[in-house]
Amino acid sequence: MPNPRLRKLGNWPGCPVEGALSLIDGKWKGVILFHLLEGTLRFNELRRKVPRVTQRMLTNQLRELEADGLVVRTIYAQVPPKVEYSLSPLGLSLEPVISALKLWGDNHLREIMRRFEARTAPAEHAA
Repeated sequence: MPNPRLRKLGNWPGCPVEGALSLIDGKWKGVILFHLLEGTLRFNELRRKVPRVTQRMLTNQLRELEADGLVVRTIYAQVPPKVEYSLSPLGLSLEPVISALKLWGDNHLREIMRRFEARTAPAEHAA
């Protein structure tokens, strides 16, 4: 069954790259998937690994990843409630993609930062 978000975006059954990117295009989704490659994590463990994400944004991103079949949310009936997040088999299949993105970032981060700083530096005014 096609993903409803893909259908809504008009990407189904369009370009496979477009469809794949639409699943991980959230600001924090790639980072969340990267950390879940390490194994099962609880919500606060993810928050500690991604300290700049707000609680609300992390919740929304996890819900979308779960709805898209990339993340499994396991709730344990205990007090206090315990919820764990892990990658589904479909999510695990993204491991080579996430690893390639990390490697690319490792190899190009200096250049990326240099270009970003050049764009955001205050312009020098000639007199």
